[in-house]
Amino acid sequence: MPKPRRPEPPANRLVVALAYDGLCTFEFGVAVEVFGLPRPEMGPDWYRFGVAALEPGPLRAAGGLRMEVDGGAALLARAGTVIVPGWRGATEPVPEPLCRALRRAHARGARVMSLCSGVFVLAAAGLLAGRRATTHWRYLDALRRAHPDIALADDVLYVDEGSVLTAAGSAAGIDLCLHLVRRDFGPAAANSVARRLVVPPHREGGQAQYVPRPVPTEREGARLGPLLDRMRARLDRPQPLPDLARDAGMSLRTFLRRFRDATGCPPGEWLLRQRLDRARELLEGARGAPLEEVAGLCGFASAATLRHHFRRRFGLGPAAYRARFAGL
Repeated sequence: MPKPRRPEPPANRLVVALAYDGLCTFEFGVAVEVFGLPRPEMGPDWYRFGVAALEPGPLRAAGGLRMEVDGGAALLARAGTVIVPGWRGATEPVPEPLCRALRRAHARGARVMSLCSGVFVLAAAGLLAGRRATTHWRYLDALRRAHPDIALADDVLYVDEGSVLTAAGSAAGIDLCLHLVRRDFGPAAANSVARRLVVPPHREGGQAQYVPRPVPTEREGARLGPLLDRMRARLDRPQPLPDLARDAGMSLRTFLRRFRDATGCPPGEWLLRQRLDRARELLEGARGAPLEEVAGLCGFASAATLRHHFRRRFGLGPAAYRARFAGL
């Protein structure tokens, strides 16, 4: 079996964030923070960054800001990746010149990426027809009504369709940007950027955990936080549900309900995700522990069990994953 190729920087490393009147400041800031800051530790192949606007300024941005933008259509035409921050409103029309510019960029090979409500811009440009996509849970129904030809994924943080990528809520834009760094430069680069942002390099789960639901009482919420920490600290050991409920000071039925409310999934699924994330960290390390040892450290009964769950979750086996990402 040939050794999988490791990620290579994109041939066109110019990332251009769009600016427009009514710009969503947070999503725009995410793009700047991940792709626009100097990172000499990443070497000369790191991204280049610019901002482009197709309308005259000054432009208004959320928070009472006004901005002047240096780049325009010419800069956008050179981009290898185009980022569309949150749009000014789900029912606000998207100007046709902006749609044409995005279609041209995509047709010549640029990747296009939306953060939160920026998905309405990609949809208006026709770039999501027949594709999977996501957006903030508050906008899903409006997007579904306006563009029924989009295959909406309503319980994910982001969707990667290769040359078209979409993020759910505002903070999920960070997840998608880190995913793109990981795709382009490997896990070590994504981990480095995440450390500077002081965020996890990869979050499991979906939007269901953020949809409004009854809030656990303060007493029960306080018991679950430390319990989750203890569960992470003992991934290599069995964690029967009755023991977890007793540790939380709840009945089993209450524990299962409150756990799902807090994390968006049952305890078994949460533990599986934590164990697979731990396995991935160990496989990315330079030490190269035997697979049976990795399985034991993560709480799997055998290497075969680890292989089964790892392949289902990540689409490739642990050995192939190690060959691709170890030591990057």
